Amino acid sequence: MGRKIFLRSYLFLITIMVSAVAVEAKIKIACIGASITYGAGIANRETNAYPVQLQKLMGSNYEVRNFGISGTTLLLKGDHPYQKTAQFNETLQWKPDIVIIDLGGNDAKAINRKYIADFKSDYLSFIQKFKQLPNHPRIVLLTAMVSFVKDSAGIWDPVITKNINPLIQEVAFIAKAEVIDMHAPLVNHQELFSDLLHPNAEGASIMANTVYSCLAMKRDVAFNIFSRLSAPFKITGFFGYECADFEYVGRNCKIVKPKYTAKGHPWVWRARFWAHEPQADIALLEKGFHIVYCDVAELLGNPTAINIWNGYYHLLVKAGLHKKAVMEGMSRGGIYVFNWAAENPDKVACVYVDNPLLNISNWASDILESGKSNDMVKAFMADFGLKDLTAVKNFNKNPTDRIADIVKGKYPILILCADADEQVKPAENTLDFERKIIAGGGQITVIHKPGFAHHPHSLPNPKPIVDFILKATGKLHKD
Repeated sequence: MGRKIFLRSYLFLITIMVSAVAVEAKIKIACIGASITYGAGIANRETNAYPVQLQKLMGSNYEVRNFGISGTTLLLKGDHPYQKTAQFNETLQWKPDIVIIDLGGNDAKAINRKYIADFKSDYLSFIQKFKQLPNHPRIVLLTAMVSFVKDSAGIWDPVITKNINPLIQEVAFIAKAEVIDMHAPLVNHQELFSDLLHPNAEGASIMANTVYSCLAMKRDVAFNIFSRLSAPFKITGFFGYECADFEYVGRNCKIVKPKYTAKGHPWVWRARFWAHEPQADIALLEKGFHIVYCDVAELLGNPTAINIWNGYYHLLVKAGLHKKAVMEGMSRGGIYVFNWAAENPDKVACVYVDNPLLNISNWASDILESGKSNDMVKAFMADFGLKDLTAVKNFNKNPTDRIADIVKGKYPILILCADADEQVKPAENTLDFERKIIAGGGQITVIHKPGFAHHPHSLPNPKPIVDFILKATGKLHKD
C-alpha cells in the first residue's frame, strides 16, 4: 500500500514538473504601449484588445501579455513617461522573448512635442534596456497609428507622419530593430475609430493580424545579400531598413534588405522614381522582400537599358535572390518594366504599374504637334534613334505593341489607373493595354481611382497591391 502511495506521489510530482517546464517553454511576447495597446474604448477589452487577439493568432506555444498603460509617452520629459512606470520594470523582469513597442502617439500632443528633439535618444535608451537582458529579445517597433483627431493640440496626425514615425524608422535603422508600419493599414478606416483616436475591436484585429503576419513569416535567418556583393557599397537608411548604395556599369544601384529574408528570397524591382510613395515597398520589406533599383533614366526601356538591366538581374540572382522578380513601375516606369519583361518573360513573377505610360509614341506625337519643347520627348527620340514626327508616329516598341511577348510570360499584371489622369491618358494607355492583354489571353487587373489625377501614385493603404504581390509570389498568408 505504501509503495502505491509513493508511486502516485512520484508521478504527481513528475506531472507538475513537466507542466512547469511546458509553461516555461512558451515564447513570451510583451506588448508595450499606451491606450491603443491597453484596449481603451474597445468593447470587452479583455477579449478584444490587440494583444489578446494576437495571442489567439500565435497559438498555445506563445504567451502574450498586455503591458499597455493609457496616456504614456516614449519621451522621458513627456507628461506620462512609460519608462517611469512600475509596469516598465515589470516587463523587464518578465524577460520576454519578443518585445513589441507601440509608443509615440501621445508624444505628438502639443504638451509633449516640444521635447521631440529627445525622441530618438530616449527611444534608443528604451530599447537598450531590453537589449541588455540575458535572453536578448527580438525587438519590434510599431510606427504610430493614424489619428483622425482635428484638434492640433491633441494627437495630431501631421505630427505623427512628419515627425514621430520618421524618427521611429530612424531608431529602427540605428538599433537594427524590426519595424512595422501601423499607420498605413488603418489610414483609410476612420469608421473603425468611434472617438477618432482609438480603434474598435475590428481595428484591433487589423493591428493584431499585421503584427502576426510579420512574426509568423517563414524566414531564412542566415541569408545576407550584402555579404554576397562584390562591388563596394555604402550603407544608407530606407525607412528603417539598410540600403546598399553602389555602382554597376557606371549606374547608381540600390538594394534594400529586410530585417529577415522570407523563404525563397523574393524581391521587388522598382523601375523608376526611387522611394516615391513607398508604402507598398515598406509593407513588402516587413514580409521579407528585398527592394532593388538600377538607374537607367532616361533611357526609357531602349535596348541599352534592357542590356544594363539584364546584367543587373544576373548580378542579383547570383547574389541569391529568386529567379523571378516582382516588377514595379510608376508613370513612365511602366515602359521600362514592360519592355524588359517582354524580353525576359520567364524572369517575371508579376507586374504592378501605376498610372503607367504604355504608349509613349502617342504621348510624344501630341507634344510635337503642339509645337511645345519637352526634354523627355527629346530623350525618347534620341534613345530610339527617331528623327522626326513621322518616325515617332511609326514607333512600334510601346508596351501596347508588345502584347504577344508580354502574355508569353503568363504572369499576372496589376494596374492602378487614375481615371482623371491629365498627364497619361487612360484611354490610350491603361485601357487600351488592358483590352489587348485580355484579348491575348493574359492576366490583368485594373484598380480604378475615380476622380484622381496623375498624382498621387499608389494607395494610402497599399493592402490591395501587397496582397496581389503576395498571392503572385505564393507568399499570401492564409489565416
